Amino acid sequence: MYKRILILILYTGLLAIKGNAQWPRFSLATDLTGQTSFTNNQRYWAVGHTTNLLFHLSKKNGIYVWFCYFSDGKFNNNLTATAKQAGTLPQQVNYVNSARLRYKEFSVGWRHYFKGAPDAEKKWNLYGFAGLGLMLGRVNNTHSIGIDTAQYSVPVLSGKANFKRLTADLGLGVEFPIGNDFFLYGEGKVFIPTTDYPSPYLFVNDRAPFTELASVGLRILF
Repeated sequence: MYKRILILILYTGLLAIKGNAQWPRFSLATDLTGQTSFTNNQRYWAVGHTTNLLFHLSKKNGIYVWFCYFSDGKFNNNLTATAKQAGTLPQQVNYVNSARLRYKEFSVGWRHYFKGAPDAEKKWNLYGFAGLGLMLGRVNNTHSIGIDTAQYSVPVLSGKANFKRLTADLGLGVEFPIGNDFFLYGEGKVFIPTTDYPSPYLFVNDRAPFTELASVGLRILF
């Protein structure tokens, strides 16, 4: 399914080139991003950086390729370990899991200008984008007390682990020309996990991490 969507994006892009003599053009952009997760039992804040390559196929449509990375997001979970055998005492052990989670994201997709154009000189622009992403994550769990996993079942393991997610990436942006082909922009976007790949190191695996992001950056048109 993902291959078909990417082929459709490229095919539509080739059609958009026709009839636009001065296009295609391209831009480079970079921004500072604030990230938050409102997923229950996995709420945190983090900051990151995005590098964005934009191929403007026409005044309204183009293809983006971006890469972003983030600092650690920190959160705690109050959990209970349960004895595997009836003769084990105590039968339950309460503890706190302190988690540090971060990820990198690679995304490819379509960008459309609802108002304005990539080469606007005076008026502000409004655009939207949608694409497919690959999330490469890492989690580090620390339990408040030592628990013997040979005797107790725990809802999340202690230690470090990597995880992956395929995501649907959606967003809106506004930008303002500031002269000499430079643009100041702000964006709001979401990364929606489309796969789970359960990990024993993640307490929440279902459609997680579901993150919202706000960015402020600079774009230069070539």
